[in-house]
Amino acid sequence: MAFDWKHSSDDVDWDALSHLYRVAPLGEKKPVDLQVVFSNSLFKCFVYDGGKLVGAGRALADGMDCSYICDIAVHPEHQGVGLGKDIVSSLVALSRGHKKIILYAVAGKEPFYRKLGFRRMLTAMAIFVNTDQALQNGLIGDD
Repeated sequence: MAFDWKHSSDDVDWDALSHLYRVAPLGEKKPVDLQVVFSNSLFKCFVYDGGKLVGAGRALADGMDCSYICDIAVHPEHQGVGLGKDIVSSLVALSRGHKKIILYAVAGKEPFYRKLGFRRMLTAMAIFVNTDQALQNGLIGDD
């Protein structure tokens, strides 16, 4: 498959991106919120097939110490063909030179990211707005 790749958020249809996250399925993300987070991210990938947005991801990075890859989404019709791997690989390549590249994964997807060179962090901590939901989704422990 030949995809069109964009690394700029200029001209992104934020409603289409919101739809992509909903069908991926990665939850409800408001178009206006996506515009803010992608605009504030140093690196971003938008992947199109025939003009239709079918994949996306971003990395919040400071240019030297830390790059945090997140919000990787692939349309269900395009899953299983390596597009997610290509998006992550692109963001990793853009993040080269940082001392650490961190990725936040959906629970259960860790084996996929392990194949791409990511290792489990033993010291990561988080504060969630909805702690009960984070516990229920297996994102944090109750210790």
